[in-house]
Amino acid sequence: MLRGINRQDIFRDDEDYRRFLSTLSDCKQISGFELYAWCLMPNHIHLLIHTRNEPIDLIVKRIGSRFVWWYNMKYERIGHLFQDRFRSEPVEDDAYFLTVLRYIMQNPMKAGLEAAPGAWLWSSYAHYNGQEDFLTDAAFADGFFPNREALLAYVCRKNEDRAMDERPKAVHITDEKAAAIARKITGCKTPEAFRQLDRAEQRKYAKRLREANLSIAQIARITGMPTTTVYRITKME
Repeated sequence: MLRGINRQDIFRDDEDYRRFLSTLSDCKQISGFELYAWCLMPNHIHLLIHTRNEPIDLIVKRIGSRFVWWYNMKYERIGHLFQDRFRSEPVEDDAYFLTVLRYIMQNPMKAGLEAAPGAWLWSSYAHYNGQEDFLTDAAFADGFFPNREALLAYVCRKNEDRAMDERPKAVHITDEKAAAIARKITGCKTPEAFRQLDRAEQRKYAKRLREANLSIAQIARITGMPTTTVYRITKME
């Protein structure tokens, strides 16, 4: 996330928004990163990036310096545009990836700039809703859902999502303890034994394991279920 200095507006007119997107596209070609979601708000910017060839620090520095150079020329100003250093955090599991995806695309709605996702022009939501753009890499997010309609239904669903330092600290459980909890709850000692259960029991136990604070990835390893299946059972049903 990049925020305007003193929380002041970054974008003053449509040309500013378009120029930032053009700069972002140019830097994407140079750096080789993937961009799963983005949203340009009047005074801050959200980007969900998968780095490839370059570290995030270099990527954001390139984006910021190119845009600020143009911006300062246009408005005949000097000095910083963005507040301090950008803020970032790693997205380490599939569940949080989907949370951040929705958080970014619902940001304009929660800020009162639109009644529902889609009206705000400067967001990757339009791409997921069928409007092609030159920035968004949608294939990864698509892989979590049976079709695009299901993805959009998830993105538009009412929620209490929080991201970055707004979210509470997660309770960490070691893999060894997670396995012991799973044996106690399911009665299964191996993934093979879990797969012998009928589907209704598998879904029930997956939900109970999530309620016991096991991560999506831990449940997938212990049960042998795909992480996407665990996510749908524990987050979407």
